[in-house]
Parts: sequence; structure tokens; C-alpha cells
Amino acid sequence: MTVQFGVVIVADRVRHAAAAEAVRLAGGETLATLGWDETDRLPALLAEAPVMLIEAEGAAEARLDAALPVLADAVEAYGLHAIVTLDPPQIDMIAATLMMSGVELLCAPTLGRQVTALAVAGQLAGTFRLTDRVREEEDERERQISAEAARIVALLTRFSDDERGGTGGGALGDRRQTFAIEPVSAAVDPQTVRAAIRARRMRDAFFGDGLFEDPAWDMLLDLYAAHLEGRRVSVSSLCIAAAVAPTTALRWIGRLTEAGLLRREPDHTDRRRAFLALSVRALAGMEGYAAALRRANLAFA
Repeated sequence: MTVQFGVVIVADRVRHAAAAEAVRLAGGETLATLGWDETDRLPALLAEAPVMLIEAEGAAEARLDAALPVLADAVEAYGLHAIVTLDPPQIDMIAATLMMSGVELLCAPTLGRQVTALAVAGQLAGTFRLTDRVREEEDERERQISAEAARIVALLTRFSDDERGGTGGGALGDRRQTFAIEPVSAAVDPQTVRAAIRARRMRDAFFGDGLFEDPAWDMLLDLYAAHLEGRRVSVSSLCIAAAVAPTTALRWIGRLTEAGLLRREPDHTDRRRAFLALSVRALAGMEGYAAALRRANLAFA
């Protein structure tokens, strides 16, 4: 395979050789390998490297704390594509800084998953051509995620418009034409939403895991229940609520955020953590959906 894209690796030194091998298998070339204490060298390297591989697995928290802001600045300043591998306990810390456009977070990935992500990043950088099979698989996955996110946006918009007396044909907003009183309370209580979530999980006990995966809706339900309870939800907690692999959940969080359904809230007591919440549009849609179900005498699900 012809080498057609360059990669800078940032990782503990004991991981450099394995990381470089993953780059080679993806068809790339390792231009530099940096330890966590060498991120000051990035500006001199990134002009020639469209892709950065960051292996955070096993890295000391203090080193990550110092390096993550530098890495985030580099991704934004140079328009890089970055692949970040991490351990489950690191989700909140890394997502608070590196959950951004151009970055893919892989939680405890297999070698094959890491190689595929690197190859796709090389292609997205405009300098690498994947085999047709890999490209089609990645394109299909992205189409499915985008289509599901768009479907949820459309449904929430329609339910919210119905509840507000709108036509369903435009953006959410104040469509009242009279002085009618706007509903001030939610159409459902948090216990009802939690019961719906438990019922969804019970299906897996009878039919097996994976058959009913619907991470986008599971996350919206969890965030809606949390809103009604006045509780904040961390990124790692929402990944658990999604009931899918952490890497898949992180990808969906990114898509739902891009679709305008999720918003990130900083933790003012700990900059290494961020919370997620429903956007104003998503909350309006959930309340409209709940009200529509109530009017139709249907159970919340």
C-alpha cells in the first residue's frame, strides 16, 4: 500500500511502536512520535501531518490534564483530524476537552477499529484513498447515523409544533396567534420516563443485547428524565444510558450535538468534566411528544 498521509503520534513512549504499526497498517506514515511532555513540539510538526493519533490509554491523569488543552488548540488551529484512544474511566476528562469537530474518540478499541479510523481520517484529510469496501462501510455508517439524527429532529420538531399550535413546517418558536396560556408544566413526570427506560432495557433480557439498539432515543430519554429531576448528566453517564459500546455512544453524542439536540455545559467546579443537556429545541420537542401521547391516551415510550 502506498503511503499517502502523515501522522503525528502522541502517547506514552511504551506505546509508540504499537501506535506506529497501526498507522502503517492504515497506509499512513508516522512523521513524529511525542511523549506527553513534548506537546510543545506540535506546531513545528503539524503543518506536514493532517492526522494526529493520541493514545491516552493508561496515561497518567496529571499528564493528560496538562496536554489536553494543547492538543485541542492544535486540532482547531490546524484543522486536523485526530483519533483519540482512551479507557472508559477517562471519558469525562477527555470528552470535556476533545469532543469537537474533527476528533473521533475510540474507547478501548480493537486494532482493526483503530486502523479503520486512521484510514478514514486520512481520507477525510484529502490525501488518502480507502479501498472501496472500507469507504462504503464508513459512508453507510455515517449515512445511518445522520438519517437517524435527522429523523429525531423532524419528529421532535413536529411534536413541539403540534403542542404549540404550529404548522410543523418551520423552526421552533413562539407560534401563538392568541392570548392562550402556554402550558407551564411538563406533560409527564420523571418516574414515567424512567419507567419507559427500564421497559426498553427489559427487552434485552428476553431477546438478547443488540437487537433493539436505539442509542439516540435512549440518550434523549435519559436527558429528559434528568431535566425533570433537576439532575446533571456527565458524558460517561450518558454513554451508559445509550446501552451501546462507548465508542458508538460518543459518536452519537457528537451527531446529536451537531444536529442541535444536545448542548454541553461546563462543570464550573472541575474543568476536566463537562455535562450534557437537552437543547431548547430538543426539550420543546420532548414536551410536545409527551403531551401528544397524553392526548392520544398512549403510554410514554
